[in-house]
Amino acid sequence: MRPVLGALDRYVMRAVLSGVAMVTAVLASLGALFLVIGQQNDIGVGNYTAASAAVFVLLSVPQQVWDLLPISALIGALLGLGNLARGSELTVMRAAGWSVWRVTRGVAAAGVVLLIVAIILGEWLAPPMQQLAKQQKTLQKMAGQGGGTLGASWVRDGRLLISIERRGGDGYGGVALFELDERNRLRSMAQASSIKFDQEGRWLLGQYAETTLASPTQVTVRRSISEPFLSDLNADFFGDAASAPDQMSTLSVWRIVMHLRANGLDDREPLFAFWSRIARTVAIFFALMLAVPFVFGSLRDSGSGARVAMGFILGIGFFSLQRTLESGAIVFGGAPMLLAWTPTLALATASLLLIMRTR
Repeated sequence: MRPVLGALDRYVMRAVLSGVAMVTAVLASLGALFLVIGQQNDIGVGNYTAASAAVFVLLSVPQQVWDLLPISALIGALLGLGNLARGSELTVMRAAGWSVWRVTRGVAAAGVVLLIVAIILGEWLAPPMQQLAKQQKTLQKMAGQGGGTLGASWVRDGRLLISIERRGGDGYGGVALFELDERNRLRSMAQASSIKFDQEGRWLLGQYAETTLASPTQVTVRRSISEPFLSDLNADFFGDAASAPDQMSTLSVWRIVMHLRANGLDDREPLFAFWSRIARTVAIFFALMLAVPFVFGSLRDSGSGARVAMGFILGIGFFSLQRTLESGAIVFGGAPMLLAWTPTLALATASLLLIMRTR
């Protein structure tokens, strides 16, 4: 059976991926350097040492790589294809009868590879490592201060308002439960000093105390050493609720969206983050494609510096548009799905139109 990609297609693909890998390494190194600089004021607080800062930076690098992957892809593709153009290899391909679209096939194959890498990085590696980095930093800074907690997560589950205190790792501290009636008036409140989740997600509250407002003049109090509690929320959900939507996996963000919708709460921010993660992943493919018309056109005879500058300008424009539309989705109530996909659709349209016009 004839392979889908020929030898020259694979050669173009390797050139593009090599350029992307080099640019990614450079941007990741710069990002790590800025992170190290940002940790200087925290070193010496509690048990947070220089070694702790180094671990924090290493755990944060995958998230930075994922955030910058569209820019890395564009600049890397410009450099990789630019090297082929500078060596007249693209000219030879055209002289041999290859069209621009034929050359683009190897670039598209590199885009598919980068999409797979981005999915693995953004869904399984970067989010848990970033969350672990923040947890460890907070616990080490608060060591010896009589707490060591990571703050409280507030969620709503039907008529229950729940505040749960998060600790390091998968540990949880105290929990407070506030139950509302049909008119959203307080019906009961309860506290527990500890909470555990079994493998099926059921709660077990330790040192439980509940106060119920039976009537305007009657209050009942009930205490127990251990109290079972049924809820659809589990430990993973509370871990997600305490994280920023743009630093969570797509599935985790979608769970937050569905929970907010089920309780009639505003879901615009996590919904935008959900669609934005998908759109930004797809944008990596079209960022590579956008490099093709520039290499065959205005940047054909330019040096590496001009290609890097062009890549930064286009990448910064892409991120600026995305951040502006994010504000529109949250502040002005725009459609999150439409606004999240607008930068990627603009990038895809520009890429395809410019390739069609390239001769």
